[in-house]
Amino acid sequence: MELSTPLALFILYLLLNVIAFCVYWWDKQAAIDGTWRISERTLLGIAFIGGSLGAVTAQQMLRHKTRKEPFRTLLMIIVALHTLGAASWLLAPELTRAAIARIARAI
Repeated sequence: MELSTPLALFILYLLLNVIAFCVYWWDKQAAIDGTWRISERTLLGIAFIGGSLGAVTAQQMLRHKTRKEPFRTLLMIIVALHTLGAASWLLAPELTRAAIARIARAI
């Protein structure tokens, strides 16, 4: 079975968000048990690379880091960036591709 690029990206996105949810669950359990915790930097990094939906879902369902600042604000900024990126990709795919190519060349 050959996967098309959009389907492969969607599966990767889902997998990344399931992993993000599980990592947040693991950190919540560690907080309850009083054992080694996952750093906020790592939690936010997982959200930033594409797991923001899983991170926010875990945050709300597990009631984990819902009052912790600046963590909460940074996570919402990541969600806003992902939302803007997805909207621009859907509404202006050619413009978005050109912008990404320009950013990649600059890096």
